[in-house]
Amino acid sequence: MTRAAVLAGYALLMGTLAPYLLARASWLHRAPTAAITAWLGLAATFVVSGALALSHLLLAEPHVHDGLVGLLTACGLMTGDPVRAASPTPADLAAVLLPAAVVLFPALVLVRISWRARRARRRQRDMLALVGSPAPQYGATVVEHEVPAVYCLPGRAPRVVVTSAALRVLSDEQLRAVLAHEHAHIAGRHHLVRAAVEAFARAFPGLPLARLAREQTALLLEMAADDRALRGHPREALAAAMYEVAAGQTPHAAMGAGGSGSLVRIRRVLDPYPKPGRATGLAVVLTSAAAPVLPLLIACGPGV
Repeated sequence: MTRAAVLAGYALLMGTLAPYLLARASWLHRAPTAAITAWLGLAATFVVSGALALSHLLLAEPHVHDGLVGLLTACGLMTGDPVRAASPTPADLAAVLLPAAVVLFPALVLVRISWRARRARRRQRDMLALVGSPAPQYGATVVEHEVPAVYCLPGRAPRVVVTSAALRVLSDEQLRAVLAHEHAHIAGRHHLVRAAVEAFARAFPGLPLARLAREQTALLLEMAADDRALRGHPREALAAAMYEVAAGQTPHAAMGAGGSGSLVRIRRVLDPYPKPGRATGLAVVLTSAAAPVLPLLIACGPGV
């Protein structure tokens, strides 16, 4: 029971207090890729520690002291100590099924979200084949629309879409800068990260970590694409392009350069803060990777 309490407390900490501390970290916008890794690490830690806490809470008393190894041995899934002759009790089954549900439910939600997004992108590509005009000089498809907008349809057959209004208001350098932003989304497979965070948020509604991770990751993905675009284009060109397409709407399952976070991103592009050193980024990545491992060590360690 003590081990279950420790794991439950760890899950509670990761799901409630830690996300508020991370959201207030001063380095988030200076290192968006590392920040995304940190949010994903928190989500994975919450799932792992929550599943293990449930497992230990529901284990029969003899198994509590043996930890996960004792449960697997009792169920005949591991060799070592003799397997118990009696059939597994309802508590034994619950100790396996309920923790498994904590892990599998977000995974099933992710599959559902990914399938729907893929279907929506396929419909959009079919529509573009009818109403769009190829622009091979930009590696994009042009559609007639009175609002300037640039967005991408990621996935197996990615497309970058530019409205005719965007072609009119953007200079060639501005257009190429914002197109580089969209190609960064495609190359970085940012839609997969967005789908994973969305699945976590839907699986655990009301959890502060789920809400903040969804809000923060959406903005951080755009910042990561901005940074990639800035490798080959002037800051002024990208900022001006972002301003022009800020009001542009993107279809479902697409990723666009505009949006509600455009003002924050424009300020960041024009007045960048110094990026944290490599040591800081490496420390964030290592901490994010180690956080889900700690509950495993607690669960599989000596009896508490």
